[in-house]
Amino acid sequence: MSRIGNKAITIPEDVEVSISDSNEVTVKGPKGTLTRQFSPLMEIKIEDGTIVVIRENEEKQTKQLHGTTRALINNMIEGCHKEFTKELEIVGIGFRANVANNNLNLHIGYSHDIVMPIEEGLTVVCPTATTITVSGIDKQRVGEFAANIRNHRKPEPYKGKGIRYKNEQIRRKEGKTAAAKK
Repeated sequence: MSRIGNKAITIPEDVEVSISDSNEVTVKGPKGTLTRQFSPLMEIKIEDGTIVVIRENEEKQTKQLHGTTRALINNMIEGCHKEFTKELEIVGIGFRANVANNNLNLHIGYSHDIVMPIEEGLTVVCPTATTITVSGIDKQRVGEFAANIRNHRKPEPYKGKGIRYKNEQIRRKEGKTAAAKK
């Protein structure tokens, strides 16, 4: 029994949700519009300002889709109501980032600068030279773009240099000289 799939989704006042016959859900809110096609195995209903997702049968695949469908619809509503954000920190001497001409420029210790074009629908801001904020209405695209930034220079375990999510804990290793002093 899917606990998440059985929960009803409350629709905020400033968000409009419409469902077509082919299970295409469109969410319009103050931040933007999202549309997504869902499996025909799910029945999506709007009842009294809430959305309910009902599965047709008890097969394993249908049960798996039940919770996923509900979570995706909830993320669409939440994103159109208020944006999703991911914050990244750059740690390292001389490492910095800036946004220019709809590109994110990363100076992270390579012989060349890394230029990442910013996707349409995403907002990337660098409040300081060592912080990057990615925001947008689609949770998947925000998380994927932030992960792609982090993949250019993952935090290393000895000095902690690299790009990390804000408040991410990096497991530090001891190193050779610390072992020799004992």
